[in-house]
Amino acid sequence: MGVSDECLSLFQELKRKKAHRYIVFKIDEKSKKVLVDKTGGAAESYDDFTASLPDNDCRYAVFDFDYVTVDNCQKSKIFFIAWSPDKSRIRAKILYATSKDRLRRELDGVHYEVQATDPTEMDIHVIRERAT
Repeated sequence: MGVSDECLSLFQELKRKKAHRYIVFKIDEKSKKVLVDKTGGAAESYDDFTASLPDNDCRYAVFDFDYVTVDNCQKSKIFFIAWSPDKSRIRAKILYATSKDRLRRELDGVHYEVQATDPTEMDIHVIRERAT
């Protein structure tokens, strides 16, 4: 499974320039490549991100989570999210599960990984707890 150059360049923009809040990736079964599906602007929220994920198909995503520590310091952590909802096709679940490590290795700088099959497994409280 290949990873498009656009995936890598947009990830670098998210990581270094904070140009995006999130990037959603999809697998193109014909070309056997991971492609960019959507991006979210720096001002978008976690709710905007979760709303951008389909409820009947798998996706990969990265989300740049900003938070404030107990010492009142502004911090940021990048999450890799493997979204595989129960309603998605079995073939898609298998394809995404077997291809995840390839993309994950390419995205240098991810702090945490979350695998979710329903929205409660990647709720904002789960993300905040992992980050702090």
